[in-house]
Amino acid sequence: MTLFTRNRLFKAGIVFSSVCMILAITATIIIIPVYPQMETEITRRSEGIFNGYLIESMDAHLLAVNAGILALVVYSLVTIALIYYFFEKTQSPEILFVLFFAASFSAEVFRLLIPLGRVVFITPLYSFMTSRIILFSRHFGIFSLFAASVFAVGYTTQQQRNILLFIITAALIIALGVPIDTQTWDCSLSMIIGYSSMLKLIEAGAFLITTVSFFVAAWLRGSREYVFIGTGSALAFLARNILVHTDTWAGLPVGIVLLALGTWLICTNLHKIYLWL
Repeated sequence: MTLFTRNRLFKAGIVFSSVCMILAITATIIIIPVYPQMETEITRRSEGIFNGYLIESMDAHLLAVNAGILALVVYSLVTIALIYYFFEKTQSPEILFVLFFAASFSAEVFRLLIPLGRVVFITPLYSFMTSRIILFSRHFGIFSLFAASVFAVGYTTQQQRNILLFIITAALIIALGVPIDTQTWDCSLSMIIGYSSMLKLIEAGAFLITTVSFFVAAWLRGSREYVFIGTGSALAFLARNILVHTDTWAGLPVGIVLLALGTWLICTNLHKIYLWL
């Protein structure tokens, strides 16, 4: 993929994230008044890593979930814009997939469709479709960061299109094949999906393989920068899980800090590696 084509994808990502941010802000203004009533109807807590320690001692707050969604959308836009600014003339096969990872967070805005349905009439079909979109974007983001680690250990730029097609297909298979209960939601404003244990296993496997692949790249290429990139990817995976599933105010600062730190480690060290190429 040429720099010109890649940079057009960067620009498209900025436009997409900007639209999602506008939608998120607009929806938030409309739906904040319905949260107190919705909190009395909560029957299921989200199953994130961070929630496991706090679920017994802290109440769920839907406003905190809304703030987390806004944070993810803003993160997506800011990260894509910075990637475009610093990598516009830098050829790095990994950075395209890091951008896809960041862009995938913008689709979390569709979680706001659940409270929005309390204000305006929304058919179950739209809830079903947006749940599929969210499911696709989450796994597309996971597989994208995994793809970045694959290029770090030796894949060439010429194979980008094949890898991209593979991760799109894999994410589509999951998004279209998993059953979704559009009548039930948890307190992260996500519809209840089937095969949750299998999906957690896929996420954990991608996390481990991605991190290890970057460490292997550090050994194969003799570049310590890949150690920091691997560390950053581990932090980004952890932060993603926290921010996607958190339903308390305590999870927000932890997730935001880890996500920002992880992304900074990935991008700054990739820039060092390819700066003079």
